[in-house]
Amino acid sequence: MAKPKITRIKAGESSKKSEEEQAPITRKKVVVEDKKQEKKKAKEIRKAEKAEKKAEKAKEDKKTFILFRPFVAFGRYLRDSWREIRQVRWPNRKATWKMVGAVLVYTALFVIFISLIDLFFRWLFSLIIK
Repeated sequence: MAKPKITRIKAGESSKKSEEEQAPITRKKVVVEDKKQEKKKAKEIRKAEKAEKKAEKAKEDKKTFILFRPFVAFGRYLRDSWREIRQVRWPNRKATWKMVGAVLVYTALFVIFISLIDLFFRWLFSLIIK
């Protein structure tokens, strides 16, 4: 069985080729760079649209009558809460029962711990008082 050849590279060695040795830019690289630039432009456009919408929304908020503002705020709170709840990854039945079991075990251990401390102090105070 032949041993594989192991190449060791030291920290001082450079694995980069000089600029003359590098391959020229191919059409594929140019296309990829163009796509990256397009994505970047699209992202900037989306940010600008988002900022415009936010500015319009701020104008609308200022127009609301002062008596309706608490109701508008409450409605916004409910809407945002519902969006957050939809993003939650709820556990399945098996995971839920595991968590319930862990809580029950922890509670039982804590009850035992508190009971032991109570017995200890009751015994200690009975010694002090007698």
